[in-house]
Amino acid sequence: MSKPKILYAPVAGHTARVFQDHVYRRLLERFDVTVNEGDKNYAPEELARRIPGFEGLVTGWGTPAMGPVFFENADRLSVIAHSAGSIKHLFTQAVVDEYLHARKITVFSANLAIAFNVAEATVGLMIMVPRRWFEQALTIRATEAWHDPNVPPSGQYLLGSTVGIVSASKVGREVIRLLAPFQTHILCYDPYLTDWDAGRLGVERVSLNDLFSRSDIVSLHAPNIQATRNMIGAEQIRLLRDGATLINTSRGAVLDHDDLLAEARTGRIQVALDVTEPEPLPGDHPLRKLSNVLIFPHVSGAGAYGYHQIGETTLQALEDHFAARPVSGAVPLDRFDLLA
Repeated sequence: MSKPKILYAPVAGHTARVFQDHVYRRLLERFDVTVNEGDKNYAPEELARRIPGFEGLVTGWGTPAMGPVFFENADRLSVIAHSAGSIKHLFTQAVVDEYLHARKITVFSANLAIAFNVAEATVGLMIMVPRRWFEQALTIRATEAWHDPNVPPSGQYLLGSTVGIVSASKVGREVIRLLAPFQTHILCYDPYLTDWDAGRLGVERVSLNDLFSRSDIVSLHAPNIQATRNMIGAEQIRLLRDGATLINTSRGAVLDHDDLLAEARTGRIQVALDVTEPEPLPGDHPLRKLSNVLIFPHVSGAGAYGYHQIGETTLQALEDHFAARPVSGAVPLDRFDLLA
């Protein structure tokens, strides 16, 4: 019985990051794989030229967008396994409608694997930022003082706090799962979250403003789509309690930075941003100078565990697809406009 033919588009550096040796060997053993032997990602025209005859395609960071020419050449393609996160840059809505839907091509994304890393980083910030560890450590490094006099000796930290989760995305749901040992009360704003889903997740479904007014810690996990751009602005930020913490590990565009700056300058809230708009934030941007604002260079998605899960789940998706089993992580293309 012949093995399904797979075109593997990522370069060697990508493979080394997300595929453990034994997983990559299994991929090569179970499928007839043609590997990108070059040190550069395929250009769009080269990918289109190579795809005829292949039943599956593995993509990754750097794989170009696929347009009509690609799909006209993809005469046998039935699955695209994206060994990375978002697939929005790979297709237009017209391509989704005309080719992916019409041909019933399965598209898999390994974004849940990346969500593991982002969720871990988010919970770490939930512990670290309210406790003001950065300020205390920098005081000890830079001065002879033992305590930063500007940091309260105690406060409401993560244990027993009210945590607001904006968007029950894959990352948001993983954060909710990781918060289980911390005895938190979790509020969630997501216009697509049903009461049944909220009950299953163990969260209280609330309005956006209610979430901001009641939470000790607010964590943003919304996608960057037209409906979410600057969805968090002055109205919401002003509702935060004195001493509250605002964390953004989603996308910078969901948070109005001018409004954030105005409120952060009061010093009454703590802020942690792993993402900004633009990115990187200009060197002279005033948010970079505020002691109560911590900015990181978009690193919450990094981590060996999640990266290796990318390889594991990508291989599993291919195995399930060609065994006619449901593919966990298949992208709901009917909601393409809502995807991150």
